[in-house]
Amino acid sequence: MPSTLSTHSIPDLKEIKALRHHLHQHPELSGLEFETSHTLRDFLQRYQPNEVITDLGGNGFAVIFNGKDSDAGPTVLFRAELDALPIVEQNELPYTSIQKGVSHKCGHDGHMAILAGLANLLHQHPLDKGRVVLLFQPAEENGAGAWAVLHTPAFQEIAPDYVFALHNMPGKPIGQVILRPEIFAAASVGLKVQLHGKESHAAEPENGLNPGEGMSELIQAFNALVRDPHSFQDLTLLTVVHARLGEVAFGTNPGFATVMATLRAFEQEDLNRLKSLAIESVKLVSIKYGLRYDLEWVEEFPATRNSTEAVELIEQAARYLNMEITQAAQPVRWSEDFGHFTNRYPGALFGLGSGPDQPQLHHADYDFPDELIPASASLFYRIAASLLND
Repeated sequence: MPSTLSTHSIPDLKEIKALRHHLHQHPELSGLEFETSHTLRDFLQRYQPNEVITDLGGNGFAVIFNGKDSDAGPTVLFRAELDALPIVEQNELPYTSIQKGVSHKCGHDGHMAILAGLANLLHQHPLDKGRVVLLFQPAEENGAGAWAVLHTPAFQEIAPDYVFALHNMPGKPIGQVILRPEIFAAASVGLKVQLHGKESHAAEPENGLNPGEGMSELIQAFNALVRDPHSFQDLTLLTVVHARLGEVAFGTNPGFATVMATLRAFEQEDLNRLKSLAIESVKLVSIKYGLRYDLEWVEEFPATRNSTEAVELIEQAARYLNMEITQAAQPVRWSEDFGHFTNRYPGALFGLGSGPDQPQLHHADYDFPDELIPASASLFYRIAASLLND
């Protein structure tokens, strides 16, 4: 990384890296981030925040640092995520996850450490005016956290003027800032379909109604929905992620089937159209095979749409720190519930390269690179300073 990234030195960097390792070793799933939240709140007390607001959307909390004249300027929010993933870690590290089947494979442990570094900087170098809010959000991975935080009365009283977040991006040069105005991350939603027939003895299938053929045809119909790219404005995907037919019982002709799929699109209009087409496919298959059906939409993420002003503020801060900048030609395909924030407040999500040889997000051998912590905290601090220093 360029040496100028050390413009804002972080006195407690060693302790903050150790904090990241502790969080990595003790991951918690979405909605269950009790110890993660407690550990962070205890650690951040050393920086004497002006206010701590707890119980935001569950285990979330906000740490607030006032400027010297807190009434004179805007409120700027930076967000990190608390939750980990249900993935068995393959790394052999001094701080490998001790929670069976749970690990930080998206870098949220690093994102939390970055905000801890920002807290260190705000304590060492108070800003002239306004307020900086460090939001530690629960349940990003299932899309429930941001929505829950936004609907918590205590958060509504914060009323930020700007919101910012970053996500590390493997495959990109380490420390590279990846920007994009308008849509940065895709919209997505999960679909659960239950097909109901009638069970019978496997020796008498004529006395039951096996939904297996309907399940198979529905999977093929789902896959066909996105084959013609001209049907949509931009990239639109449907991925069948799970299918199940009855129970494992050789003596039973099954009476139910489950099909689960993830729908995603860069444009919300495309996602809405894909949802309608998927519902129509379920109806047609159910009628054809005489099945009943149930539909459930889960884990809905809106597209993350960046404001032009917020992107410009990030770019200016990155240039000030002499960080490498690139413009993303396309939105990223993965989804982020930070879109709920940018739908309501001016703000932006941006990427920060975590290395060309870094394993990809959600891979079992991924680990957040500690060297990103000082650069990222400095970049966040510079964004805040550009708005809150005279």
